Order: sequence, then C-alpha cells, then structure tokens
Amino acid sequence: YSQKRENYSENIGFIFQQVDLYLQSNNIGSCWIGMAKPKEDMNDDNSQEYVISLAFGYSDGDIYRDINRINRKRLDEISDKTDERLDVVRVAPSAMNSQPWYFTHMDDGSYCIYRKRQNILKRRLLDRLNKVDIGIALAHLYLANRDSFEFMINDEHEVIDGYIYEGSFKI
Repeated sequence: YSQKRENYSENIGFIFQQVDLYLQSNNIGSCWIGMAKPKEDMNDDNSQEYVISLAFGYSDGDIYRDINRINRKRLDEISDKTDERLDVVRVAPSAMNSQPWYFTHMDDGSYCIYRKRQNILKRRLLDRLNKVDIGIALAHLYLANRDSFEFMINDEHEVIDGYIYEGSFKI
C-alpha cells in the first residue's frame, strides 16, 4: 500500500526491489505479483492504495534462472547509445517481461529514463505495473552505483515519441 503521491508506484518498485535482491542474497526466493489484490481492503480510511505484492519464501530448488535462458533486450534496444553502465538494468524484472525502459544520454553526463507508452490494449494491464518497473530499473542502477547515483526530475528533457519521461539520474 502507498499514499497516492507523485511517483509513488516508481518508489514502491525502487524500495521493494532492494528488498527483493536482499532476500535473494540470503537464498530466499521471491516473485513480484502484480495482478493480485488483497481480498478485503486493509486500508480502512482509504488514505492509501494497493500497489503490488512481493511473495517470498524458501525454495526446494535453485532460486536463480540461467541467465542465458532469460529473454532480455539488448543495450542498443533500451538506450540511444550502447553503454555498459546500463547493463545492470537488463536483468531487472518487469511485468510480463515488458522491459518498458529507455535511456538517453545527456551532454552533461546524466541520463534520462523513459517508460514505453503501451498500446491501448496493453495500457490497461501494464501502465500501473510499468511504473513500478521503472523503480525496479532505478534500484538496479542505484545498487550498482551507490556512491554516485543521484535521481532528479528535470523540467527540460527530450520528448520521445512513444515514451513518457520518468526522470533523470547521474551515475
């Protein structure tokens, strides 16, 4: 649950992905559950909205998948330039493996992150979850660049057809 504030879905993804990776580092399996909702509303005063669930527990088998069997977009598909510093995002989970992120490089060395604008059929299903996905991607970038990561919202940014500006960052 979260209060409905600006970028609250992205914030949930950012925080929960760090929890997710911590659990995995302790050999505890986890799975994002985007389509589930609690049977009864646990928010009596309606001040918060359900966002997403993260299920976790011990596994009888390996909690990791073979990296070679994971279908991921190439760096040149998620960015205007091939940049190895963005490679950590390629392994980030996303709703229905949609990988909705796209990065541009700015002249000052910063980056912009955009979310793919889904078609009308997918929008109803994925729009809310893809906002969480952006937070997940940013968590991967933060964890790989803890000492230098800085996120900001810039009023001046490039408008890219088919994408929604989510923010800017430095790494």
